[in-house]
Order: sequence, then C-alpha cells, then structure tokens
Amino acid sequence: MPEAILSVRNLKTYFFTYAGVVRALEGIDLDIYKGETLGLVGETGCGKSVTSLSIMRLVPDPPGKIVGGEIMYKGEDLLKKSEEEMQQIRGSKITMVFQDPMTFLNPVLTIGDQVSEVIALHEDLARDVVRSRIDEVEEAIKQLDSSSSDRERLMNRLKELEALKDSPPKFSRRELKKAALRRTIEVLKLVQMPSPEKAVKQYPHELSGGMRQRAIIAMALSCSPDLLIADEPTTSLDVTIQAQILQLLSELKKKIGSSILIITHDMGIVAEICDRVGVMYAGNVIEAAQTKALFKNPLHPYTQGLLKAIPKLHRDVQELEIIPGSVPNLIYPPSGCRFHPRCPFRMNICDKEFPSFIEIEPGHSVACYLYTEKKT
Repeated sequence: MPEAILSVRNLKTYFFTYAGVVRALEGIDLDIYKGETLGLVGETGCGKSVTSLSIMRLVPDPPGKIVGGEIMYKGEDLLKKSEEEMQQIRGSKITMVFQDPMTFLNPVLTIGDQVSEVIALHEDLARDVVRSRIDEVEEAIKQLDSSSSDRERLMNRLKELEALKDSPPKFSRRELKKAALRRTIEVLKLVQMPSPEKAVKQYPHELSGGMRQRAIIAMALSCSPDLLIADEPTTSLDVTIQAQILQLLSELKKKIGSSILIITHDMGIVAEICDRVGVMYAGNVIEAAQTKALFKNPLHPYTQGLLKAIPKLHRDVQELEIIPGSVPNLIYPPSGCRFHPRCPFRMNICDKEFPSFIEIEPGHSVACYLYTEKKT
C-alpha cells in the first residue's frame, strides 16, 4: 500500500446535550493514502460530517468534544496540537470544502479578498514579489547588449539582480496585496472559474452556485494541501454542474497531487471518482474496500442493503428494496453491533459486543460476525 497521509485510530466524538450524550463517533478507524480519493458513505446522521470536523478539529465545543483516539498526520497526533498549531495546518496542509458555499462565503467581501486572505495567511508573498522582480530584471537584461551605450545600464541591472537575490527588500502592503491577487487569479484559473479577472471583483451573491463552489475549492487548494476534505460538495448543485465539479476534483488531484476525502450519501459519486470507499453506520466504519471490490462483493449486510436500494437500469422492478427499521438514537444506541436490530442475518452474539474490524481479503475489511469464527 502507498504511504498513509492520515490515519485515524479509535476516534470517539461525543455531543453533551440536555437530552443526554450523543455518541456520534464510537471508535472509528480510517486510513487515507497519498494520492488517492477515499469516499465515506452512509445515511444521514451516521457521523460522516462529524468525522471530517473531528479531523479538522472544528467540532463545536460545547456541546461537542473529541473524547478519545488519535488522528495521525505525518507521524504527529493532531489531537495533541494547540489551536495555534492547528491554524497553521488548516488551509495549508489539510483543507475542507463545505456543501453549502453561501454559508461559508462572507457576503460583504469580494471573492478576490476571500481567496487572497487564505493565500496571505499561509504563503510567503514576499518571496513571490522577489521572484516577480527578478523575472522583470532578468528580462530587462536580455534586452540589453554589451555595447558601450548599454554597458552602464547593464551593470546597474546586474547589481540590482544580485541585491534581490542576496538581501530581498521589505515590501509595502500594497505590493504584497498585488501578489496575493495575482495568485488568486491563478488559482481561480486552475479551478476553471469563468472570467477569473472579473470574478475576483464580484461578491458571492453575484455568482452562480457552481461558481461559488469553484471559489470555495479555489480557497481550499490555494496552498496545495496534502489532503482535501470535500463534505457533500455537489449537494446543492444541479446534475450538470455536479458532473463538472466532480470532474474538476479528479483533475485537480492529478495536478497538485493531493489526497481527497469525499463525504457523500450518493453511491454514484463513489463509483465515479473514488479509489476506495469506507461505509459508516451509526458512528462506526463497518466496511472498507477498493471501490470496484465493494460494488462487486459487498460483505456487510448494511452495505448490501445500500447497494440493493440503487435503481438498476437493466432491471424492471415495481418497488426498490429497502433496509427495514430506522437509524438508531445515538443517545441510547443498541448494544453490540449497532446494525443488529435491522439486520436480516442477526445472531445471538450481535447484541452483546461490537465485532472486530478484520481484513477478509487484501484491502477489504469488515466488522461483522458473519465473517468471524465467533458465531455463538
């Protein structure tokens, strides 16, 4: 297997409410490898978004709190880092695209100002200005020759170039802002924003839904992060724009080499762009596999139910199959395997203790007593 960019181990996140303790994540394990797209799927309320917020250390406190586990990023546990250290990681090393861009874009700031702010916070803009000036001087030197009339100007330019490389000057706020704006236009071009020079001067309400989502993706990718978390990135978009955004994410992953964690309830999105997929149910990851392997041979009864509920174009049916019952109340979750009240293969042991997450075949793991020897 390739190198793991992020490893989550036994992560537990609870919400302490007046009604009781909501055990939103109950000991999940998750690996995200370098250069891959991992899909995290499951029905509403299973803990997908809480997982992403926990990784980013953005769980609202109160009432939420990460009460246990590890989130290992490049050998360091993010749960042990201070808020100041996390601020340096968010937006530069690990970034997030949210499902409703209007909620997360400031309505009184232009798109250019908002993307530039991220760049200014995490990038060395002075270096960009120096690089730009060096390019200008080098281009000017090319235009000069060694004739006596140009010799003095040539020597002055060479001295200027040497000074820029040896001891870069301090730059004004205006010059740094210009550099940030140039970078903003470049990253908007990267996400295929129509007329990026015009878009930087516009406010969020002046853009379409797809353009706003591109602006959010531009903010997330402006510093070439190691990991991009996309939480339902196409939910509020029409089908045509959804396809464009998904294609854009796939292309950007190849261009900048980032890994992607995409959170969705749409198995069609998973089939289209994900290399691997993890299936969540009621705060637990209950199956993980390569995407093709999961669709070809789903192991967990819940995963089987999800796939059976998808309409088949080649099959004429009157009614789709459903998973009986409803999602459990996570204040009073079922004992043992949380899916056992709805499971058609329930055994006596299922309500006594949660099954171990075991590898059944290379790269395909499941938490279910159907695949263990302990079937009493």
